[in-house]
Amino acid sequence: MINAQWILARRPVDGSPVDDDFSMVETRIPQPGPNQMLTRTIYLSLDPYQWGRWRSASNPIGRVCHGRTVSQVLESNLDGYDPGDFIFNTNGWQEYGLTGDGISAFNYMFPRKLDPSIAPISTAVGVLGMLGLTAYSGLVLQCQPRSGETVVVSAASGGVGQVVGQIAKLLGCRVVGIAGIEEKCSFVTETLGFDACVSHLSESLVDDLSSACPEGIDIYFESVGGKVFEAVLPVLNRKARISLCGLISQYGNDDIETTFEAWMMEGKEVFARKDILAQRLSVGNFVRDYESQFLSEMSHWVQAGQVKYKEDLWTGLEQAPSAFRAMMSGRNFGKTLVGVSDDPSLVEPRK
Repeated sequence: MINAQWILARRPVDGSPVDDDFSMVETRIPQPGPNQMLTRTIYLSLDPYQWGRWRSASNPIGRVCHGRTVSQVLESNLDGYDPGDFIFNTNGWQEYGLTGDGISAFNYMFPRKLDPSIAPISTAVGVLGMLGLTAYSGLVLQCQPRSGETVVVSAASGGVGQVVGQIAKLLGCRVVGIAGIEEKCSFVTETLGFDACVSHLSESLVDDLSSACPEGIDIYFESVGGKVFEAVLPVLNRKARISLCGLISQYGNDDIETTFEAWMMEGKEVFARKDILAQRLSVGNFVRDYESQFLSEMSHWVQAGQVKYKEDLWTGLEQAPSAFRAMMSGRNFGKTLVGVSDDPSLVEPRK
């Protein structure tokens, strides 16, 4: 009857997450009320945007740390959901949670039933979830790629980046990734099928990127900022399009809004001179109108083996802070998630 939870212990005061930011507590497993259901967390998604929630008032101190999840229904008083159903919901960093009326996370996104016969249920917080929709929204809907164009993807081996690049290839583009260590760059080209990948660790990053993009850059998917953005700027073509997904290199700054403004100011002269369209990406703006379209197309691509994905799975809820720190420092490889409990949908247990 015990529910383990990670709560936000304090408002983070430093640029990077540390142990003192989180505290694990034990509470009683809650009981569902009218129009609610009790769910057991199977997979917890870790994403850079969570850091911004904790540094602002979006996640109150003493509350369970926010996080999207894949869960299984244990008890249900909510029409349309039965015990045993697998769902995408927002339990956060805890073993058990309530979904339904009066639950704040419920109001953010209605729980979606999952069918394990279509794809592994973990993909609901990855390639077939908000991560995949983020990639789809930024590339397809904002940048509208045309066959033959050159697309550059920062953080190319990460959860979002690997999906952006593969969609761009499916749409007929030349795709160049930017990643870190050699293993990640090799994965991007050999497994994901990018045309080239350059390392942001290289001392000749600008020259490497220019060589990989002999006809310039038509679309840039931005998730990093800093020296990576500085290397991209001079290679951008006239009328290039940019989707600003995030700036993970700058997440330690005190004011993320000011950081985004600084990014725009850094590129302002080039944007104006080359008539470049730079748009900030907020995936929530696309959920209502495009989620069904995205799920239909992406499910087909995944089932056909046209989109591959790599997960960076950490086992056990106690690992969540360590996994989050690894992701924020670039030590993840693929989509970061925590296996909170056993996945009963698997024919064989995951290794």
